[in-house]
Amino acid sequence: MLEQVPIDELKPGMYVTQVLEQSGNLQIRSKGVVKSQSIIQTLKNKGILLLEVDLTKSKHLNDNSAGDINANTVEQAETSESVSASKPKPVGKDSINEASDLYENALSIQSKFITALNKGAVTDLSPMSSLSHSLIESVFDNGDALSCLTLIKDADNYLLEHSINCSILTGIFCKFLGYDRDIIEQASLGALLMDIGMSSIPADVRNAQLPLSDDDFAVLKTHVEIGTSLVEQCGDISDLSLQIIEQHQERIDGSGYPRGLRGDEITEFARIAAIIDNYDEMTSNNNAQPSLTPIQALKRLSSSDGLDQELVKQFIKCIGVHPVGSLVKLKSGKLGIVSKVNPADPISPHVMTFYSVKGNHFNEIKKIDLSHYDDEVVSGVKPEEFRINLPKFFKEVFVHQAPN
Repeated sequence: MLEQVPIDELKPGMYVTQVLEQSGNLQIRSKGVVKSQSIIQTLKNKGILLLEVDLTKSKHLNDNSAGDINANTVEQAETSESVSASKPKPVGKDSINEASDLYENALSIQSKFITALNKGAVTDLSPMSSLSHSLIESVFDNGDALSCLTLIKDADNYLLEHSINCSILTGIFCKFLGYDRDIIEQASLGALLMDIGMSSIPADVRNAQLPLSDDDFAVLKTHVEIGTSLVEQCGDISDLSLQIIEQHQERIDGSGYPRGLRGDEITEFARIAAIIDNYDEMTSNNNAQPSLTPIQALKRLSSSDGLDQELVKQFIKCIGVHPVGSLVKLKSGKLGIVSKVNPADPISPHVMTFYSVKGNHFNEIKKIDLSHYDDEVVSGVKPEEFRINLPKFFKEVFVHQAPN
């Protein structure tokens, strides 16, 4: 039986056959199950007003259900179709600017939340939940441009950037693994909050050179329990998100903390978070250690006994040999930022070149597909090798001059 349903009455589990009225121009599939409350909010934000629903194919929750709808509690109709946004945008000036604005706003929101949290002025997690939702929106709509920003590092903002990068990368990886939107958002929120306890650790311990002394390491390890306690005091949070915060420092060989869990005692999402936490930390400049190139970091992940190596292999497949946002040196003597992975030819990504190593000067930014170009990646490089202030260049030049 078909019924017209206003957006405010749409429920997770309803089978949508078509959009009848909207104020925007969002392109969605003609049929599919609405899998989570977050998708409904997305449709509202995009201007969807009225939909046609097939009640015979719908298995939505009854009206006395309360709170956010968890994907695990929603019976899904027997179909592989789902309501979703149009294809992700290609990397270019417009998409990079959009992602950059979101990222800067995320830094501001995260900073204010941590400040309020340390003052005891936080009563709920809604700012972080909304931020996580916005980041996952961009992961689906503008993922490659957002990925670029996770590798444009600013050492002065390490703690804030690390949390946001982990949230973005967790969303990208969980999407690659095929999890539904609601699960992805829960995992992304957990990653966003997993190091929240670090803000309570003294700066001289946080920024101490590695390896840490036994005393400093003992203090550092308390960030997990501190973070868990802070988040639990802020109100409702899903078990999935909380387990990421509690377990992201556990290791499958039992070498982690705080409980020394092993193997499947650690949830899959915490094992995912551990991989991403390590990857972003290794590719970041901070006072504790110099950064590695993404390919160096991936090699190190592959040799870590404490990480789930099957998931590490999947993560490498997800982000590619030369991840989006990587700085690479080409055979032609140019430097470029990887703008798109080429699944059919992983060693030949799309690159935006901007610097001549031979001439030691910046060039006009050009977008090239190395699979159709007489050039190739020689190596991944770090910007400091060429005395390039990449965050400054990116913000002041790249976002304005990148071709669409």
